[in-house]
Amino acid sequence: MNLATSSNLFNLVFGLFVVATLVLLVLSLRFVIAQAKKSKAEWLASQGNIDEEEPEAEEEGPEEEMTALVLAGGSTRGAIQIGMLQVLAEHGFVPDRVYGSSVGAINGAGFAADPTREGVERMAQTWLKLKRDDIYRTGRLHGPWLYLQQRDAVYANSGLRAIVEKGFPFERLEEAVLPIEVVATSLTDGGERWFTHGPAIEAILASAAMPAIFPPVEIDGEKYIDGGIVDNVPFQRAIDAGASRIVILLCSPPVVTPPPSRRPVEGMVNALLIAIHARFVRDMAHLPDGVEVILCAGPEGATRDFDDFSTTEHLIALGRAEASEIVRRYGLGTIPYPAPPLSVPSIADAASDESEGGTARQRDPSPKPVPGHTGVTGSPDQSLPPPSSVVSPTSGAGVDPDTQPEPGT
Repeated sequence: MNLATSSNLFNLVFGLFVVATLVLLVLSLRFVIAQAKKSKAEWLASQGNIDEEEPEAEEEGPEEEMTALVLAGGSTRGAIQIGMLQVLAEHGFVPDRVYGSSVGAINGAGFAADPTREGVERMAQTWLKLKRDDIYRTGRLHGPWLYLQQRDAVYANSGLRAIVEKGFPFERLEEAVLPIEVVATSLTDGGERWFTHGPAIEAILASAAMPAIFPPVEIDGEKYIDGGIVDNVPFQRAIDAGASRIVILLCSPPVVTPPPSRRPVEGMVNALLIAIHARFVRDMAHLPDGVEVILCAGPEGATRDFDDFSTTEHLIALGRAEASEIVRRYGLGTIPYPAPPLSVPSIADAASDESEGGTARQRDPSPKPVPGHTGVTGSPDQSLPPPSSVVSPTSGAGVDPDTQPEPGT
């Protein structure tokens, strides 16, 4: 083999070697890139994220809108919520989730257990039969001096426990027909604690444990009191969960107008009422875009004290009148609105059987529009900052308060 032939053969072999090397290099790079993408996708999946390059993410449709029902605290004024729930159930309104605080936790859990007309009617019958001694049980010795004793509460919660145990068909919160969450206040750090699962009775009693009235409830070694202290209208919880439409059942007007204090204790109660309401005002003033809030509010007054059940029938009627207007205006539920709101009976009729030593004053039974800020119910002098997404009809305010109702439960 001469020199020219050897040179040509070498060039041919070297060229083939270069081409093979380039092909192997390209295949190696493609393999490395594919492995890197696969590893990235697995890591993102382990972190709970979604790879935006995956075709499955592009095929997903828009998320369904979530409707939440939020029930606020309000002591015996919680009967107003029963009337509201009656109307909502009659029109087929079934939310995706229910949130409750204090007495709203009790009513909310009852509705979550059976969100039908029959279920709400059973709740209404329970409320109508309640008397003071059923919940606020007293011993042979009782009086104002009990508030000064060395004890954590004036009353035991045995009466309330018996009513709650009898009224709920489920033992654990996760067993309810509708997802239900209730809030309580921790005595360890003063923070809010949300109960979404576990024993229902203890969670509800903790949320409704009015300070100094009922004892704290211990759950898993930690003590809790009334959820209304930290979040009396817990609709921010619904927003954080992704709710785009929130129906709020208030027991009182959304604007606080405390009466002048005549005694030091009344000044303390008014201060607590204002502090509790401040959270609601702050959250309402910072509603995110795309969230619709519908307020269903009760009027001022209509109760004499935190343990007064003499006006329950009247309160239920007030709640029905308010919710009927809400349903008529905003079309809640699946059943069309059939008729104008029911007339509200006189509070004197509801209290006549239990009044002693005098006659109850006659209230104006007809709902009256209250002038003030557009879109919310309340006083023209104190307006709640209402974003454009907040809607609420003007509520009836045809009753005069005898005393300022207790905040919370």
